[in-house]
Amino acid sequence: MNQTKYLILILAFFFINSCAKEVKNISKIKETDQNLEMVAAYKEAYKALDENDPYFAAKKFLEAELLFPQSKWAPRSALMAAYSYYMQNYYAEALLNLERYLKTYPTDKNLPYAHYLIAMCYYETIEDEKRDTGPLLQARDKFEYIMNEYPGSDFAMDANFKLNLIQDILASKEMYLGRHYIKKGKWVAAINRFKNVTQKYDQTIFIEEALHRLVEVNYKVGLLEESRKYANLLGYNYQSSEWYKKSYKVFNQDYDLKLKKINKGEKKGIIKKFKKLFD
Repeated sequence: MNQTKYLILILAFFFINSCAKEVKNISKIKETDQNLEMVAAYKEAYKALDENDPYFAAKKFLEAELLFPQSKWAPRSALMAAYSYYMQNYYAEALLNLERYLKTYPTDKNLPYAHYLIAMCYYETIEDEKRDTGPLLQARDKFEYIMNEYPGSDFAMDANFKLNLIQDILASKEMYLGRHYIKKGKWVAAINRFKNVTQKYDQTIFIEEALHRLVEVNYKVGLLEESRKYANLLGYNYQSSEWYKKSYKVFNQDYDLKLKKINKGEKKGIIKKFKKLFD
């Protein structure tokens, strides 16, 4: 009896060991097949993208990620799926996949690209100065994040360029609202909008008009000293501009033309130097 039990125990040991090896071998075969299937799906997706079929490409990239989520191809597939959505202007879907990517693969080497693509999704949805500023501010924040976190990356230079364009758009929105308030006779609201341009967006193309509007509105409401200060500032920096000529006409012959001539090199940062006059 004891010998029988001992024999069963030995047979059981060999059976279990044999099963374990078989499962391991099956697992290896399955894993290899799955890996090949995943690579095939990735290649098919890439081909579709190359042939201008981004919708099908996105679908296949996501399929590749799901087939082998532990492989190095998974985060790459997730990013490519988001890029495919971006290419067909499906920005909401691209953003959804990019946010999922950041949570799922927080240590992936392509994080800078993911953040850049998020910024671009917001940037592409920016409309004119009359529309919602939500995407504009989200794009600005993300581009600033890229410049701060990845200053040496390939994306930092373009982020800086995009930020300058965003500054122009934000300034144009302030100008649009300021002009609107002038038409409505809301002088204080108009002044505040134009001041925002001189204080926050003094490197944009709207600075000259903003200064002129401050000359114009302050003069209209009887704040002659304030009006004269802004006229001096406009003349000091942009004496040859059309906006300066318009400001001169506001004062007619009463306007003092004793303005200093300065070199171009001295103009840098001059707006900030004069801001203390208006605090």
